[in-house]
Order: sequence, then structure tokens, then C-alpha cells
Amino acid sequence: MKNILSALFISGVLMVFGCSKTQTQNAKNLLSPQEFSDSLSSIQDKIILDVRTPAEYSGGHIQDAINIDWNNGDFEQKTSSIDKNKTIMVYCLSGGRSSAAASYLRSAGYRDIKELDGGMMSWRAANLPVSMQQASQKKGYSKEQFNSLLQANSMVLIDFYADWCKPCKQLQPILEEIALENASTLKIIRINADESPDLCRELGIDGLPYLQLYKQKSIAWSHMGFIDKQTIISQIK
Repeated sequence: MKNILSALFISGVLMVFGCSKTQTQNAKNLLSPQEFSDSLSSIQDKIILDVRTPAEYSGGHIQDAINIDWNNGDFEQKTSSIDKNKTIMVYCLSGGRSSAAASYLRSAGYRDIKELDGGMMSWRAANLPVSMQQASQKKGYSKEQFNSLLQANSMVLIDFYADWCKPCKQLQPILEEIALENASTLKIIRINADESPDLCRELGIDGLPYLQLYKQKSIAWSHMGFIDKQTIISQIK
């Protein structure tokens, strides 16, 4: 009996330390924007991997990053040629896709994966350098254009979204219902975060979907993530 109890105790200790080790490793591989930037400078044998869409990549990316879209269906094929001994520095817009990509790459045998915590949103918020492509074709809102949307005599609900964001898509029909039911008192405006990265940085938008309710041009309420209809209605009444 003593031997069984001892074995169980040792197994439990090993499990605890095993979990702690994994958590520590994950924490070490999830880097703040400044840590990510410092690693880009200090690590020589690396691949910088942007797993967003080509449109997002063209709107601004980290210098020397290659673009392989996580959601495109050919991610496995396109990454199969990457040397598994290299350090992979991976990021997306806010961290969700890069986390999934990093998990896949680790399962595929890549030894050293480092993720940008908060993605390009946190990178821009930290005022770190962004390489631009097709800047002249950039869409979206400037801060001045955004301010012009806010009308003094009505409530304005801003919905920051992205085409790839599943909670954003789930929230859209709810907002459409609210817009119809409150057409005389509420104006709902949807802003694509991928097309307005500078505006998102200025407003501190660091996750999606992100709602901001303005009353008389002043922000009255905000919420990040999916939310039910009744909670939104309670804020506009």
C-alpha cells in the first residue's frame, strides 16, 4: 500500500512540474512587442512569418516578414519547406491566428517558435516600425474622418471588425437588428480594422470585435469581444 501511495505521489509531483515547465516555455515564447523587436535584432537564423491575409500584409507588416495566410488552406504545404532548425517569429493582427499557427508548427516539429503577443495591433501601439506596401491604395478612416462621423445630436455605435474574425461575423446580424429597431436614435458604423490600422492604434483598439458607443461626440461605453443583443440595448436606452 505504501508503495502504491508513493508511486501516486511521485506521479503527481512529476505532473505538476511537467505542467509548470510547459507553461514556462509557453510564457518564454510569447513576447511583448519590444521583446519581439529585440529578438528580431539578436537572432540571426530566423524566419519572420506573417500569417494574416495578403491584404492585411500589404497594409503594413514587419520588415522582412514572409506572408503565408493561416486561413488559406495551403499553410501546411507552404511552410513545409521552412528549415525546422530556424527560429520562427510569427505574428498576426491580434494574436489568435498566430497562436494557432504556432501550435501547428510545434506539432510539425519546428523547435523554436516565438509569438508576438497582441500581434500587429500591439506592435503599432508600441510605435515600432512598420513596412508598407501599396500605401497609396490604402483604404480606411483617418482620425479626422472618424471624428466627422460622430454627430452631436445622435448616438453613434462604432463596430470595429475584420473579415476573418468569427465573433465579428456572429455579431453583425445582431447589430443589423438593433440598427433597424433604433433607426431614429442610433447610427451604427462598421469600420474594418485591417483597413484602418492607424486609427485603431490611436484609439487603443487591441482586439476584435470592438464596440464604442458615442453620445454627443463623447464615448459613453465600450466593449471588446462578442456580446449579446440585450446588453447592447441596455447601453443605448
